[in-house]
Amino acid sequence: MKKPLIAITMGDPAGIGPEIILKTMDDPQVKKACRLLIFGDRHILESTARSLGKSFSISSVQRFEQAASWEESVGLYEASRLPADQVIPGRPDSRWGASVLEYIRLAARSALKGQVAAMVTCPISKEIIRSLRPSFTGHTEFLAHQAKTRSFGMMLTGQRLKVSLVTIHLSLKKALRVLDTEKILRTIELTHQTLTNRFGLREPRIAVAGLNPHAGEKGAFGSEEEKIIAPAIRKAQSQGIGVSGPHPPDTLFYWAAQGRYDAVVALYHDQGLIPLKLLHFDNAVNITMGLPFIRTSVDHGTAFDIAGKGLAKPDSLIQAVLLAVAFIGKKQDG
Repeated sequence: MKKPLIAITMGDPAGIGPEIILKTMDDPQVKKACRLLIFGDRHILESTARSLGKSFSISSVQRFEQAASWEESVGLYEASRLPADQVIPGRPDSRWGASVLEYIRLAARSALKGQVAAMVTCPISKEIIRSLRPSFTGHTEFLAHQAKTRSFGMMLTGQRLKVSLVTIHLSLKKALRVLDTEKILRTIELTHQTLTNRFGLREPRIAVAGLNPHAGEKGAFGSEEEKIIAPAIRKAQSQGIGVSGPHPPDTLFYWAAQGRYDAVVALYHDQGLIPLKLLHFDNAVNITMGLPFIRTSVDHGTAFDIAGKGLAKPDSLIQAVLLAVAFIGKKQDG
């Protein structure tokens, strides 16, 4: 049986995306598990390969229709032709922002059409893209728009901890203002669907974090737990979802990491990502919940400070690819 074809976007050309792609291509587990179709720029990848002392002999795919019958382990869809002599590693430049968006858009289109089995993304600079598209907030929202998906969310996963987020790329002040029962319920539902459909868990155990110290301590430190969080949990439980809470955030993540829960629903970005990155800084994977196709991503940024120095670790990208392959297997088994 032919190995699944995974789309992988290059990310910001001045970041570590090109480097970690080249290193991931050489990983024995990745070679054994799948074929890769890179959406990126030949000039940048060739220049990066030279700086790493690697050879570069990847053939180009001219049309998406070729992807299904592609026999080689790695192919390249040339989505841009940037001047490699002007793309300086570690120096972000707004001139490359449109190309970065095009990598994502084309890979998403290919995934939506079923020409690739999954999509994996390398890091981008939101600041660069916002200079062209002020409304841009991140991959997650952009892909949901491409897929015309209204119910979507972000889950971060590592070996010991899985965290999904009710609010994502918002200031803390705005996140607290927009939190409501429906958003929390929707995230619980998406988390349950992801754990069952993607991870193959039959009866997942989900825990919802409280917002305030000690989960409000019966109203002593805030009323959000009783007014908006607990009602969402009760509604989810009435649907047969195995969810509990709201739990005191200061102890919840410890118990989740010990295996008491399969995933934690966090209410705002840093509440979930600080413990996740404490445990899985190098190898966490970002999953977009609710999309009609599989999308995973590295859980780190462009790392402009080390770009071009050969220091970037490909661990998160390797895990993102392998997790996408595992999800494909679960989908086929189902």
